Amino acid sequence: MSNLRIFAVNRKKISSLHYFNNMCSSKIRASLKRLKLHVLLGRNYSSLPGLIGNDIKSLHSIINPPIAKIRNIGIMAHIDAGKTTTTERILYYSGYTRSLGDVDDGDTVTDFMAQERERGITIQSAAVTFDWKGYRINLIDTPGHVDFTLEVERCLRVLDGAVAVFDASAGVEAQTLTVWRQADKHKVPRICFLNKMDKIGASFNYAVESIREKLKAKPLLLQLPIGEGKAFKGVVDVVSKEKLLWNPNSDDGKDFERKPLLEMSDPKLLKETTEARNALIEQVADLDDEFADLVLGEFSENFDLLPAEKLQTAIHRVTLAQTAVPVLCGSALKNKGVQPLLDAITMYLPSPEERNYEFLERISRLLLPFADQHIEIPLLTAGNIALTVGLKHTATGDTIVSSKSSALAASRRARREGEKKQKENNETERLLLAGVEIPEPVFFCTIEPPSVAKQPDLDHALKCLQREDPSLKVKLDPDSGQTVLCGMGELHIEIIHDRIKREYGLETYLGPLQVAYREAILNSVRATDTLDRTLGDKRHLVTVELEAKPMETASLLPVIEYAASVAGDLSQASREAFENGVHSACLQGPLLGSPVQDVAVTLHSLVIHPGTSTTMISACVSRCLQKALKKADKQILEPLMNLEVTVSRDYLSPVLADLAQRRGNIQEIQSRQDNKVVIGFVPLAETMGYSTVLRTLTSGSATFALELSNYQAMNPQDQSTLLSQRHGLS
Repeated sequence: MSNLRIFAVNRKKISSLHYFNNMCSSKIRASLKRLKLHVLLGRNYSSLPGLIGNDIKSLHSIINPPIAKIRNIGIMAHIDAGKTTTTERILYYSGYTRSLGDVDDGDTVTDFMAQERERGITIQSAAVTFDWKGYRINLIDTPGHVDFTLEVERCLRVLDGAVAVFDASAGVEAQTLTVWRQADKHKVPRICFLNKMDKIGASFNYAVESIREKLKAKPLLLQLPIGEGKAFKGVVDVVSKEKLLWNPNSDDGKDFERKPLLEMSDPKLLKETTEARNALIEQVADLDDEFADLVLGEFSENFDLLPAEKLQTAIHRVTLAQTAVPVLCGSALKNKGVQPLLDAITMYLPSPEERNYEFLERISRLLLPFADQHIEIPLLTAGNIALTVGLKHTATGDTIVSSKSSALAASRRARREGEKKQKENNETERLLLAGVEIPEPVFFCTIEPPSVAKQPDLDHALKCLQREDPSLKVKLDPDSGQTVLCGMGELHIEIIHDRIKREYGLETYLGPLQVAYREAILNSVRATDTLDRTLGDKRHLVTVELEAKPMETASLLPVIEYAASVAGDLSQASREAFENGVHSACLQGPLLGSPVQDVAVTLHSLVIHPGTSTTMISACVSRCLQKALKKADKQILEPLMNLEVTVSRDYLSPVLADLAQRRGNIQEIQSRQDNKVVIGFVPLAETMGYSTVLRTLTSGSATFALELSNYQAMNPQDQSTLLSQRHGLS
């Protein structure tokens, strides 16, 4: 099956270098048929962008709209904040679909994987292209579950802007912090949408304050809600001083009216809006010098005279500078507030030409994405997102260039230019899109095919899935010969297992889920080893003396050092052989066979008989280091998770008691409307099956979020218990 990749391109050509960044679009599984649109059964789709009935606009305007009219955006949030429902409403109001999909009914456009529809969550990102009021919007709906954080990471790195969706009753939640940090890392401008304003307990002020306090962002209030909870019926546009009211008898939210606020009919709301607008003007003026000059020069006496267009332009600049974030509100499920959100996307988020990346590419076959549909196109210009077919050896994070020499030449030129303008901008960093930081797996289990004859099929399936999902790791157990899956969580491995069955037709068997522990040493030890082996008529003889010692700072990889007595005498080949041996030995520690971290290895002596191969040198070094690690005092490090549990007051006590039994460490208990939020740490090993237990304890009312914090040393009693379990003694 052809491999598909989403890629983003931007506006300028750097010499003869042609770029495009590829990002896996593993959700698009249908076979490709030239120039034909594939329609998902069960949904009623409207025309494609640029198509009105059976009439076709200019082909160029459909495929390549003006770059200033393009918006490449992502939807990001904590799980269950309403990202996919918001996306579904956006597609409906833009005319992309003719019926409203529902997450609970399993018929949304972007959640079309079987696993997503069964669970009601987004697992992999989906791209959709549509038009809104003359703008082309390329939208990517991203997951909110912590197990699929990498999906968000690899989307944000190629997007120009993002919409952060919040549950207005909860404000900033655990995964909100994670995706916000990712957007900060990739310098993505964003706007905030406070969703679920109709929900019991929804609070506009609480949600805004949580953005200010927890995200350390400056919210720009562009809207105020008219009512909250069940009383929510519309919003006030602070910029234009108008109210937007949705018809309560409308089934789909298309019927709403926009009216100016008047002293006669809405005195209280007008006063509140005027105060909010004045505060907004002052806030933007503090952040934008050009706007401040305008306000102080022409409108200092009366802010009411300031045209809405001038304020909107200034908000656009502030959003691009990422000094503040516009805030809007609504209820996607109740079909309120989504059209103004679309207007804000086109008005405040940047076009590709307003971003700093400078990329261009040329490829043979291109397709426009429509979630699980696609249409082949003859060409693509800067600023668009599209698919390409047939890249068999690329993976997520790659930047493709026309040739190695042109890439090196462009890099050298940019480096020289960057040195001249170091304070302004470093062009070297802009040559390649930022790579994806792939987190280390924390769970693993064995996986077996139904028969030995099916092992090649399983290997092929896992190879394909790894290319699509770099956070999935596959390795071979050297002792048992079994295939081992390593993933980000229980759900992650469960989804992989299910996909192998559905997409590759293999009934595989998973072993017990196990935690990815690590090991460390507590004291310095020296060891010496000699390897003397004759192969054929050739003798291989090497003697090694080395020292292993613990490091004070955390390091996943061993730090390799050379004593002064040997540093100058080693050839490059001998150094590489020594380092290979060290890395090999640290892959499996003496306690559990887990990787060894936080260790420094110093070579004191290396005597090599002439003709000894580098492979034998590495083998001797590895054996010597393993001997040293066995002699040292050792400890097991276990993954410690950040935990956030949202629970009603009635169930707080049993939740806290359960966490105490799980070796949990409670840091604080916050109040969030009528609920309590328990924040703390818990060992990953104690979280298996926690979702089921929490549902039982709280009658299904509580929610929780987990995120890896760090690796922490186990206490001697827990370590002894674990070793006994692993060795079958208990």
